[in-house]
Amino acid sequence: MDVEKYIILSDAQLVVLALDGDSEAFATLFRRYREEIFSLCLQRTSGNREDANDLVQETFVKVYVNLGKYDPKFTFGQWIYTIARNAFIDHVRRRREEMSIEMIGRGVGLSPVFDEGADEHIMNEQHSAQLERCMAALPEKYRKMAEMRFERELSYEEIAHQVGLPIGTVKTQIHRARERLCRMIEENEK
Repeated sequence: MDVEKYIILSDAQLVVLALDGDSEAFATLFRRYREEIFSLCLQRTSGNREDANDLVQETFVKVYVNLGKYDPKFTFGQWIYTIARNAFIDHVRRRREEMSIEMIGRGVGLSPVFDEGADEHIMNEQHSAQLERCMAALPEKYRKMAEMRFERELSYEEIAHQVGLPIGTVKTQIHRARERLCRMIEENEK
């Protein structure tokens, strides 16, 4: 199918094709929602572009991993928005863990948009064959970090402790792994 033909397909049709292994269908969904999700993440992170980009990447990795759980009785936009919202909630929770008790007491770094009552998690441990190939194609140091973060859902601190690296190095490597995964998914690299 020509790339132009994907543009006219509905989200539900693209999901069916993506579930059948059509990477261009997923790439079309990514392009269709990337800017909207980025804007949402940018707003929620008070304009922090780096955090917003990380959240967009994390959102789309989770979308890809969980595509088989998409329920067509909801719009795809609602579903991906929920995943992005939950990624933001997880991000705030991780930030809280990283902050000292004193900073938390002063309210530094907390977003007023955070919904403390929401604790839905979309991530599961079933990966499609394509995601597994993408993960396997990552350099070992990135693959190890990505598996700990996305599959085992370890905090940055837990990962740093297990691999014996500073938290900053762990964050950088996970960010790079996330970027590479998204790029491979988008560009159909295997």
